Amino acid sequence: MRVFGRAAAVWTGVVLFLLYLPIAVLVVYSFNASRLNVLWEGFTWRWYAALWQDAVLVRALESSLWVAAWTTAISVALGTAAACLMHRYRYRGARLIRTLVLVPMIAPEVILGVSLLSLFVAIRLDLGFTTIIVSHVTFCFPFVMVTVAARLAGLDPALEEAAVDLGATPAAAYRKVILPYLAPAIAAGTLLAFTLSLDELIVTWFTASAGSRTLPLEIYGRVRKGLDPTLNAISTLLLLATLLLVGTSELFRRRER
Repeated sequence: MRVFGRAAAVWTGVVLFLLYLPIAVLVVYSFNASRLNVLWEGFTWRWYAALWQDAVLVRALESSLWVAAWTTAISVALGTAAACLMHRYRYRGARLIRTLVLVPMIAPEVILGVSLLSLFVAIRLDLGFTTIIVSHVTFCFPFVMVTVAARLAGLDPALEEAAVDLGATPAAAYRKVILPYLAPAIAAGTLLAFTLSLDELIVTWFTASAGSRTLPLEIYGRVRKGLDPTLNAISTLLLLATLLLVGTSELFRRRER
């Protein structure tokens, strides 16, 4: 068992090394002075300065932030409401509904993208930022719902009952007792939804139009044409933003315990 444990640890280390090596290379070469981005020719910040002069790339970043903001707002509202309703009420088919809501979390993104595209075509909804937001909400709000539901599982019903006994209306008890209790979970779900929407590529590719380019779509399109050092720079910044959001979300999760 000791030999097996060491072998498993070595194998895990190799897998993690191969998994993160390409990301490390991308970050390092974002500071490479070479335009060809093949050989290291020295350290520079020029590509980080150059990307802000790229109007198309900056516009794609602004579009991604705009889509992520709307997606997050809608997903938090829907996810929190769904978690509260499923926690408070018991009815037939609740487990089936909960399972169906969670399907977008585990379904392959290609299948999700194709199915959403088919839906938009069937209802004759033109592709654009609206369809992108709807698509992102579809797979983002279940993450918010699961996060809030996990927090609600530890809620003491006596807290709300005590607030009502002290004269608070049900609405006031929910606003002054339940929502503050759920605040860490809502914050974690908010950061998680924003991160997922900001990084999404496959579903966005199926549901976007030619005029609605988000940052992942713009990066993907440029990479297919050839290596561009500015893409390393913007990808590094996006990676840092994602790590920051995920780390903050995990911090809120730990505070829930």
